[in-house]
Amino acid sequence: MIGVCFEDIGNVKLRELPDAVIEQPGDAIVRVSVAGLCGSDLHPFFGREVGLERGTVMGHEFVGEVIETGPDVRNFCAGDRVCSPFTTNCGHCVYCQTGLTSRCMTGQLFGWRQNGIGLHGAQASLVRVPHADGTLFKLPKGMNDETALLLGDNLSTGRFAADMAGVTDSGTYGVIGCGTVGLLAIAAAKQLGAPQIIAVDPCEPRLKIAESLGALTFTSPEQALKRSLALTNGIGLNGVMELVGLPDAQRLAYEMVRPGGTLSVIGCHCTPHFSFSPADAYDKNLTYKTGRCPARHYMNLLATDTRTNDLDLSWCITHHFPANDAVDAYRIFSKREDGCIKAVLHFN
Repeated sequence: MIGVCFEDIGNVKLRELPDAVIEQPGDAIVRVSVAGLCGSDLHPFFGREVGLERGTVMGHEFVGEVIETGPDVRNFCAGDRVCSPFTTNCGHCVYCQTGLTSRCMTGQLFGWRQNGIGLHGAQASLVRVPHADGTLFKLPKGMNDETALLLGDNLSTGRFAADMAGVTDSGTYGVIGCGTVGLLAIAAAKQLGAPQIIAVDPCEPRLKIAESLGALTFTSPEQALKRSLALTNGIGLNGVMELVGLPDAQRLAYEMVRPGGTLSVIGCHCTPHFSFSPADAYDKNLTYKTGRCPARHYMNLLATDTRTNDLDLSWCITHHFPANDAVDAYRIFSKREDGCIKAVLHFN
């Protein structure tokens, strides 16, 4: 099999690898047809997140076909078309049972190995899926690969961001960072009835999409803050969704939100300190919500929500690459070249 492997900071490589095989009775092997590049993949790529073992297969977004199952797998068989969340899920621990599937007691993140321990990722022609019955998701009839790929991460996380922000049909909300998840958070907030959304990102192509989704857009944090206060008579926004994971974005979110408001933080912060103090949070009666999206739970929720079918997702995936061009895909995606919003790899 071939896989896109982490080499060092700023460097991935397409390698020939041993085929993924069944290791535990609950495993399945999936032949990947399409795998996504996610903003989370860029944390180790840029060195913002350290510890990823050299040679680890990257990626945690995939759609494909089951080709083999272990003896304990009951819900899937060879030939099933499936997608997956970015973490494995046993399906029966207290966290899985209560919907916090991202904290499964025996779950693992696809594409993270350290000191020989962990799970290879999905940017490969084959991927091993532990806890297959609790992890994999059969593609609903009529769902295309691109929508299924988004369902397992970006689409679920965007809705999770809006839910954590407490979006309702009243008030004004903010989105900081308009990558794919940020844009899908705007779409989710609009579905939930948000009358006004202020979106901030330095990338003009992203903001054009944000505007088409119904947001007021700004490249300047200062102008976004100014408009946030002007629209709310100087009070601030009901909730701010922060999807960047850097200190400046965290500080801006704090400044934009009103007293008694909510910060919904999806951005993965790798710095050791907050950019505002506990006293700042106290003085604003701030609610701070963060964490990894329970994507497997949200996949069920969204797949049965009739509004999901009404979403226009045609703008999400802007760049398609054959797997052999993975290095170019990472360069273009990481540098946002050519108006790249989201890139995917196709495996034949």
